[in-house]
Amino acid sequence: MNAPFASSVSATADPLWLSLSTYEVGPADAALPFTQRLARENGWSPAHAARVFEEYRRFLYLAMTAAHPVTPSDAVDQAWHLHLTYTRDYWERLCPEVLGRALHHGPTRGGREEGERFFDQYARTLRSYEAAFGPAPEDIWPDARRRLMIDPKARRVHPHEALILPYRWLLGGGLAALLTYALWSVL
Repeated sequence: MNAPFASSVSATADPLWLSLSTYEVGPADAALPFTQRLARENGWSPAHAARVFEEYRRFLYLAMTAAHPVTPSDAVDQAWHLHLTYTRDYWERLCPEVLGRALHHGPTRGGREEGERFFDQYARTLRSYEAAFGPAPEDIWPDARRRLMIDPKARRVHPHEALILPYRWLLGGGLAALLTYALWSVL
């Protein structure tokens, strides 16, 4: 089996990781810092967005050091997409000054073969992550089945246009309580 990294330097001692671990997106004096915008746009808590940003940094490290193409988790991909909107920061600072080369984000071509390729690539990404950083946090880096078969079915929903009820709430008796309230309010 091939080693997961082109380099034998551990992630925590690697100069690339040292640069990435302190890297911040955008201007330091922004009224809405990157992680706060990431939280707002995804409906996450500020603490969760900060954790996702840390995992995005780790993904960037893997993208530069793994001996194979890597695939981000859905949450990390949200951070990457947002970072790409900060075009100057991404293309003029991150890529040339921190990563040392361009890192492009391309869409899948679709189809069964492509799905199988990404499934394998994501599973390899998780193994490389573990080799570099230890076990990946499952709430940000789910298994390949969830990442590539369940998460892509998610849709953006505006909270002013829909009532959003968590499935676990419905199972926990919330539906019965809602129906009881509705029944009593019409009587």
